[in-house]
Amino acid sequence: MRTFDLTPLYRSAIGFDRLAQMLNDAQRSDATPSYPPYNIELVSDDKYRIVMALAGFDRSEIDITFERDSLHIVGRKQKDATERTYLHRGIAARDFEQRFQLANHVKVTGATFDNGMLNIELVREVPEALKPRKIVIDGSDNVTALEQRQAA
Repeated sequence: MRTFDLTPLYRSAIGFDRLAQMLNDAQRSDATPSYPPYNIELVSDDKYRIVMALAGFDRSEIDITFERDSLHIVGRKQKDATERTYLHRGIAARDFEQRFQLANHVKVTGATFDNGMLNIELVREVPEALKPRKIVIDGSDNVTALEQRQAA
């Protein structure tokens, strides 16, 4: 088992406690959930998509919750009233819970469910106040002056 020493991170970086905690949690978790199978796609620079294969599920059996920095997807399969005898059961169709930690400013913009595939669209929206700005040295009110020049 590999261990990571995060001491250099703590010496020079402030406010990265959440990242360090995520690394520790990922290192400790022995059983990563493999059901249901999913892909995480980079659609463009600031757009992402999570695609989950949910064969046998209906829309009403899937619950998606987005709260601050966490995306929680739960599937609760309704119990079938008819008794079935399987010779081979390859479609799991069992209950699941899947959590995704989202970076700052990543928001869920929508979800679709078509042909057993759940698509969740995400976008990173960095507020204008946090975007980089060029500062003019010895300029009066330099930030607004640059924003006015860019607008012109």
